[in-house]
Amino acid sequence: MFVEERQEQILQLLHEDGKVKVKELSERFEVTEDCIRKDLAVMEKRKLLKRTYGGAILRENLHPGHTNIVSERNDKNTSQKRIIAKKAVKLLKDGDVIFLDISTTNIEFAKEIIRSGLKVRVVSHMLGIANLFAEGVDTGAEFIMLGGTLNRSQNSMLGALTLKMIETFRFDFCFLGVVGADVSANEISTYLPEDGVMKAAAISRSNKIYLMMEKQKFDFKGNYMYTKFSDIDGVICEEKPSSNIQKTLKNYRVELL
Repeated sequence: MFVEERQEQILQLLHEDGKVKVKELSERFEVTEDCIRKDLAVMEKRKLLKRTYGGAILRENLHPGHTNIVSERNDKNTSQKRIIAKKAVKLLKDGDVIFLDISTTNIEFAKEIIRSGLKVRVVSHMLGIANLFAEGVDTGAEFIMLGGTLNRSQNSMLGALTLKMIETFRFDFCFLGVVGADVSANEISTYLPEDGVMKAAAISRSNKIYLMMEKQKFDFKGNYMYTKFSDIDGVICEEKPSSNIQKTLKNYRVELL
């Protein structure tokens, strides 16, 4: 295994569990503990993790603004997410086919879709969204769940099978969650590479692409860039970002709601 491959797998383990231990990584990859420590040192210099005694944790776990564990984000910034969801539902009309990716804001959006009574078809791989449609509430919307391998930290299905299924659809809209949105670098990012690959696949199969994000996400950065502002149609926030960000979005011809 190449060094880059091992470090990529270490990063994925960090995203799944939040922490790793040198001894366990040494046994898993069949290399010396000193080799693993060198890997972690390199990854810390790249600002991918923070070394701790006997292991490492994700850098995001040091920041109170965001966590990769979906269940820990459900009750954060709920009022902002509801504002975003109410704006997004106004874009839809009966007959639309839409994709909702891994995003706690999209959970609020799914609630708004159900309340609206719109006759749309919702496609997602997020279990939290599936549960809302499975509660038996009378709604005009149809729900399709994408299968795959369960990722517990993401509360979603991910992997090759999920990717293969999404590539059979053509969406009128896709609504995507965001970890970081750097307008100056023209980068939109997430934490987990598998999540980023799914988002990119949804973008390629969609007519209109909107980001669902709180304004503060313009100050964050993820580890995996999955698209550029120049490749999306709009950003839906709870309130307007700074005038400089608004100007840059306009230059990218990105609609700001």
